[in-house]
Amino acid sequence: MASVIGGKALAPKAVVAELSRPGPYPVLRGELALVGLPGAVFTPATGTGLPAVAFAHDWLQPASRYFGLLRHLASWGIVAAAPDTQRSPIGSHRALAHDLRTALGVCSGVRLGGSARGAAVSVDPGKLGLAGHGMGAGSAVLAAAVPAADTQVQAVGEPYWEVGHGVAVQAVATIALTDTKPSAVDAARAVHLPGMHLGFGKDLVSPPAAGADLVEQNWGGESSLRILKKATHLGLLEGRHWSDILLDGKGEPATRSLVKALLTGFLLHRLNGDGRYAAAFDGPVKGTEVHSA
Repeated sequence: MASVIGGKALAPKAVVAELSRPGPYPVLRGELALVGLPGAVFTPATGTGLPAVAFAHDWLQPASRYFGLLRHLASWGIVAAAPDTQRSPIGSHRALAHDLRTALGVCSGVRLGGSARGAAVSVDPGKLGLAGHGMGAGSAVLAAAVPAADTQVQAVGEPYWEVGHGVAVQAVATIALTDTKPSAVDAARAVHLPGMHLGFGKDLVSPPAAGADLVEQNWGGESSLRILKKATHLGLLEGRHWSDILLDGKGEPATRSLVKALLTGFLLHRLNGDGRYAAAFDGPVKGTEVHSA
């Protein structure tokens, strides 16, 4: 298990019990469209030097199907932004990766919110993370990978995930990852960051053996792979959408609750240095199986 940065580490069961509930902070919602990027951002009502994560949607899915997750993260003090771009059947994975980094740049580069009722919140540019579901998880890996020109992991002339270096990412979480073009499985070799990968045991769209497992094996930094045994590919999603007839699975409250707890704990630990939640990374949790590298 990762070392405890500060505070007494909670048992895995306690981490899930605590973080599956909404956090203590009131939440505000804003629009990324105000800075030219379709999407939404959720923030705690107040705070300075906060951690932030940019979250990418799955194939065809609107960002609104993840608003409950984003609101949950914000209630625990994490600014959460979700670009609502590249939603066509042939949306660009590379472009979505670029939009993730743009969203992080917006969050860390300007003070968010603020009104007569309270001061704006600010994000610490040293506390930035990436996450995503399905296709969006693959794009998060692309966004985190170091271009070939900056590393010896890839051969020269193989920079097929260059998306720029405007922000410094500190951690990555993938959920039911689907491989992308360029390949997130290949790009994982160039991600030298802590990575938490959640695979869904009953996923017929992107089974762990074809996505999350391969990415975890190639990961360039510390990583863990956790399988949620009963989860289907759409288990994380909220509400209904016409694409549900194309994809296997359905929204599952138990899956959403567990993902909320694990993702919140991972981000609070890796971005905010809160050692109490270290068990979210690779601790034993009922209904899951995990291995780490």
